[in-house]
Amino acid sequence: MAISSLGVGSSILTQDVIDQLRAADDAQFINPIDRSISADKAKQDELDVVDAHMTNLIDSINEIKSNTLFDERSAEVTGTSVEVTADANTDVQDFTLNVVNLATKQIEQSGAFALNTETIATAAGSINLNIDGLDFSIAYDETTTLDDLKNAINDAATDKANATVVQISAGEFRLFVSSADTGTTQDITITDSTGNLTDTRLTTDMTAIQTGVDANFTFNGQAITRTSNNIDDLVTGLNITLKEVGLSTVSVQQNLETIMEKFDSFVEHYNATISELNKMTTPGEEEEDRGVFSKESTIKSMKSSIESMVLSIGGGVGSMIDYGFDVDKDGVMSLDKDLLTEKLNDNSTNVEAFFAGGTFTNPDASTVLLDGAFTEFSTKVESYTKYNAILDQFRDSITHNISSLEDRKESATARLEAKYEIMAKRFAAYDLMISKFNSASSMFTQMANAQTAASN
Repeated sequence: MAISSLGVGSSILTQDVIDQLRAADDAQFINPIDRSISADKAKQDELDVVDAHMTNLIDSINEIKSNTLFDERSAEVTGTSVEVTADANTDVQDFTLNVVNLATKQIEQSGAFALNTETIATAAGSINLNIDGLDFSIAYDETTTLDDLKNAINDAATDKANATVVQISAGEFRLFVSSADTGTTQDITITDSTGNLTDTRLTTDMTAIQTGVDANFTFNGQAITRTSNNIDDLVTGLNITLKEVGLSTVSVQQNLETIMEKFDSFVEHYNATISELNKMTTPGEEEEDRGVFSKESTIKSMKSSIESMVLSIGGGVGSMIDYGFDVDKDGVMSLDKDLLTEKLNDNSTNVEAFFAGGTFTNPDASTVLLDGAFTEFSTKVESYTKYNAILDQFRDSITHNISSLEDRKESATARLEAKYEIMAKRFAAYDLMISKFNSASSMFTQMANAQTAASN
């Protein structure tokens, strides 16, 4: 930084005087603009926080405003003989399943081989493997071992059979072939198509160690037979797996756990949003106590609109309060799950219509077609959050205001720079004049002193 010589001649019109005058002008003309820019940039930052909360809120609403939420089903099983899952919209019902026997696979074992690497044929040829009425031709030659045959079976009939070689004891290896599926149709036979196998250990010596049988069980006492233990064609929407012999009771109900999780998520995001808006709109005597949007009608109006929805929405057949929702004096929402569960158990169709839309039946049997409370809630929130809606317009107004303030600051700064550039030049000129006056005065003083001394 250059060292200023301003004021050397007069010791009065110094750079420090100019700096003090400039600081006073900055305080009057520049600093208020800077404070306004800082305040608006703080609003931009806080508006990002508002956007994030509002986005989370609308996402949680979108998860519960659809009728599909109420189509979810859960299957509660008492007993260990079956596992049951229920697809959406499956009929709500209770039934019993009594498993008499499970479906099994057909398993065949070969005669004994001394080694798993023992060759099985004297020349090239093929065997025919038949499973469930399907034929698979498997080639061999004089180098094919028991392990090679196992691999060839798995490669050729991978969807219908599984082959493995097991060492039973020292010097005893056997080929096991099992059907991939269960049921009485899974017979397994192996025949030598060309007659070049070493012996009959892989053909007529094959013995069944497990016979494929169908599953037998009762549904509400009615005898049922299936070829598989995995059953999806008994009741529409139900997937049943038979696990063991025994009796189980199954209850297919509306999936209240999923419904409560989604409603809890809505309550959580509602409270987080309102808490943030409360903080941002808090009034206060001191600036540090006030929220950044304490004087912004847009944000305060949005907060008020969201809070009023709990009491106002419902299509004229009630409010969210009737279904367990409540808001305390601090604006904190809560959900009485016991009351909501009671409503769902009493009339799930009306609860679904109230929240997600549909036909609501009044106590007098008259009906009302509702849009759904959460559809109304979504519409209100999206009037602020969707593209080019109220929050976007509010953000644009802040951005425009910052741009205008920055233009004002630039103009004011330019004016002050020009003003103090001229002032510095004037100070320099005045300083030179004063310096010359001081020099002349000093000369006259010296001359007068010399004259006085000569006279004495």
